Amino acid sequence: MKKYDLVVVGSGAGFIVLDAALDRGLKCALIEKDQFGGTCLNRGCIPSKMLVYPADLIREAERALKLGVTLGKPKVDWQLLGERMFEKIGANKEIRQAYMNTPNLDVYEGTASFVDAHTMHVTLKDGTVTEPFTAERFLLAGGARSGHPDVEGLDAIDPLTYEQFFGARFPKKPWKSLTIIGGGIIATEFAHIFAAMGTKVTIVGRAPQLLRGEEPEVSAFLADQYRAFGIRLLLGHTAIKASRVGGKKRVTARCVETGKLTGVDSEEVLVASGVVPNSDLMRVDLAGVTTDANGWINTNEYLETNQPHIFALGDINGRYAFRHKANHEAEVLAHNLYAQAERRHVDYRKVPWAVFSFPQLARVGMTEQEAVEDGHKVFVGRNYYSQVASGYAMGYQEGDLDDGFVKIIVDEHGTLLGVHIIGFQAAALVQPYVYLMNAASMPRKHGDHTHVDIGTYEPLARSMVIHPALSELTAWAFDNIDWLNPVELP
Repeated sequence: MKKYDLVVVGSGAGFIVLDAALDRGLKCALIEKDQFGGTCLNRGCIPSKMLVYPADLIREAERALKLGVTLGKPKVDWQLLGERMFEKIGANKEIRQAYMNTPNLDVYEGTASFVDAHTMHVTLKDGTVTEPFTAERFLLAGGARSGHPDVEGLDAIDPLTYEQFFGARFPKKPWKSLTIIGGGIIATEFAHIFAAMGTKVTIVGRAPQLLRGEEPEVSAFLADQYRAFGIRLLLGHTAIKASRVGGKKRVTARCVETGKLTGVDSEEVLVASGVVPNSDLMRVDLAGVTTDANGWINTNEYLETNQPHIFALGDINGRYAFRHKANHEAEVLAHNLYAQAERRHVDYRKVPWAVFSFPQLARVGMTEQEAVEDGHKVFVGRNYYSQVASGYAMGYQEGDLDDGFVKIIVDEHGTLLGVHIIGFQAAALVQPYVYLMNAASMPRKHGDHTHVDIGTYEPLARSMVIHPALSELTAWAFDNIDWLNPVELP
C-alpha cells in the first residue's frame, strides 16, 4: 500500500499547503475531481468579475448623464466577454500540467473517498477505483457545490447552476428574461450582470431581506437600487413549483407572510439558493470526522478536525465561503505544519468580504445588532459619499437614491467592531479597516518584552485581503520585496 506524507483533496487553496510540503521534499498526493484551480478560478469569483466589471461600466455610463456627459447607449460584445472569461478559466490547464510534472507528487483525477481514518482511495473519472493508500496527514479542501432546493417540478425545467453557467451552458447571448431562486451573493451578482445587459431579472428570495445577514440598512439600500434598475424582487417568497408554460420556464412562489402565489415566467431559471459541502462525497463519516447537521466539517481555529491527522479548510468547513479566507487558512496551516515556529490561528471575527453588486457592498466585523448581542456598548458613525468632495464630484448628492455610505461600529473605547460600506469601490475602501482591526491583535514576544507591529507591514501580511479587489494591488506588493538585494547608492 502506498504511503504519503500528505494527501490534499482539492486543488484550490490547498495548493498553498501542498507546495509547502513539496518544498520540504515530502511525498505527497493531490486529488481533484473537477478542473484544477478550484471554484474561484473556474466557476466563481474570477470569471464572474470578468462579467461584473463590464456591467459596472454600463451602469457608470448611465450615471454619466447626471454629470453632464452623454456617452450614448453602451453596446455589448457578449462573445468577446465570453472569450476573455474562458481564456482566463483556461489557466487551469497550465496548473494541471505543472503539477503533473512535479517531483514527489502523485496526481489523481477523480473523487476521493475515505475507507477508514487512515486510508483513502479514488474513483477515477473513467469509473475505475484505485488501490487504497494511506498518509501521515490528510487535508480536505474539496469545497462545495450548488444545493438543490425542494421545488416541485424543478428538475423537469432543467434549471441552471453557476457551475453549468461557467461551462457548457454559457449562453450565446444574454437572456431576454431570467428568474433567480435565491437572494444571496451569487444571486445578487448575477442579477447585476444580466440586468445591466438588458435582461429582465426577477429574484425570488425566501428571506425578507436581500443578502440576509448583512447590515439591514445596507441591504435595504441595495434593494432600492435594484428596484430602480428594474430588477423585480420577490423577497419573503418561497419557490414551491416549477413548470414549462408556452416555451418559457415558470417559477411559482408563495409569499411567506400572506400565502399569496405569484408566477414568474422567464427564458431561463438560475438556482442560487445556497451550496452544500462535498464532505459526503469523501465519506468523511468512515474516517470518523465530525460534521455539523448540514455536513460542514467541524474545525477549530487551527484547521484541525476531531481527528488529529486530518485537517480541513476553505468552503468545506462552512466558515465563510471566500477564497481569501481559504487562502488565509491555508497559509496558517502551512505555517503551523512546516515552519517550526510559534503556532498561528485564524481569527474568524475579522474576515472581510465584498459583494460585487452595483453599487458594491463590503464589510468586516459585526453588524450593529451582533455587536449589541455580544455585550458591547455600541456607538455608530456614518458618512455619505455626498458629504466628501470626491463623492460630490462623482455626482452623489444628499438625498439621492444612489448616495452610498460607510457605517462604522465601535465600543466605548473606540475599538472597531464592524465596518459596512455600500457604494463605489467599497471592496477597496474597506481594506484599511481590516488592517486596523488586525494590527491591534498582533503583539509578539521578544525575550522579556512584548513588541507590537506598529509602523511595519506585518499587520498587512497577516490580514485577509478581499479577493478579487483592487486592494490586492497594494497589499501583495509586500510579497515582492527583494530581501536579497538591498538598495545601495551608486
